[in-house]
Amino acid sequence: MCFRSTNLATLLLCISAAAWAQQRPQYTQYIFNGLLANPAVAGIERYVDVKLGARSQWQGVEGAPQTAYLSAHMPIGANRIQDGATSFSEGGHNPYGRNFSRHYRASEPHHGAGVVLQHDRAGQFTRTDALLAYAYHLRIAETINLAAGVNAGVSQVRLDIAGINTGVPGDPALANYADSRLTPDLGFGLWLYSARFFVGLSAQQLLGNPLAFSNNAQQIGGYQQLFLMAGYKLHVSSDMAVVPSVLLKRTAGMPMVGDYNVKLAFRDRLWLGGGYRNHESFSAMAGFNISALFNLSYSYDFSTGPVRTLAHGSHEIVLGILLNNRFKVYCPQVMF
Repeated sequence: MCFRSTNLATLLLCISAAAWAQQRPQYTQYIFNGLLANPAVAGIERYVDVKLGARSQWQGVEGAPQTAYLSAHMPIGANRIQDGATSFSEGGHNPYGRNFSRHYRASEPHHGAGVVLQHDRAGQFTRTDALLAYAYHLRIAETINLAAGVNAGVSQVRLDIAGINTGVPGDPALANYADSRLTPDLGFGLWLYSARFFVGLSAQQLLGNPLAFSNNAQQIGGYQQLFLMAGYKLHVSSDMAVVPSVLLKRTAGMPMVGDYNVKLAFRDRLWLGGGYRNHESFSAMAGFNISALFNLSYSYDFSTGPVRTLAHGSHEIVLGILLNNRFKVYCPQVMF
């Protein structure tokens, strides 16, 4: 069974789209929204953190992955938003300055909640995830918190049978295939953080979510995923900081994928960055904190994998909205 193809890139999608449909979408700007990979991030900031994101991969390739998402998380309870999820009571000061780290104090124990909606399309497959997240943040030292979180929801994978060409008109084999499957989803995560560093470990798709579109078909996958994310803030002046970070992703039965990024931030308004995803792409990134309500970031991936001669790179854009931002901070304080 194969899709209609006009070039090599479409053929590659024909081979890999089924496995892709069983994986979480990948993002270049992972440091900007850790909730997508780790539910323990929920409630880490002192405001309602809303993100709207879109990613268009491998421009110029028909059927290439297209992804959109909406995420939101907040500390639970009005008092947590008013008093701040962290006990650092400054308003609007530069979190990339030395003074912030010197005076930072870990937040008091508190709860967090969040939601993630994702829609991903690759070839003839589409995947939609709807997840709710809960986290508890514990103060384990004067400047360090440890959060544990869980997310649960459903994933729907759809197969566009009408778009499949097997070379046999009216192929009876396709008559036995359903066009969608709905499965439960479950994940767990830990997040250790302070003003200068974060380390997160999470496991997603713990129920396996094997995919089969007919009762007689062999199930595809059952792709549990492990994520390890870490970053450190290095102050280079009173106004600037460099943040190297890494995301390692391991999917059952597949090689490990590593994202290695570095971000240069100027005060709490502007940042520039670059990254490398092993065996796949280089990236350039930039972000601007427009006000205490909006921030905007963009990244472009330069492909280095098999489709580099056919694709024109990948675009990703994220709009952040900081609701009920009573302290008028311009950027995240601890999710940096």
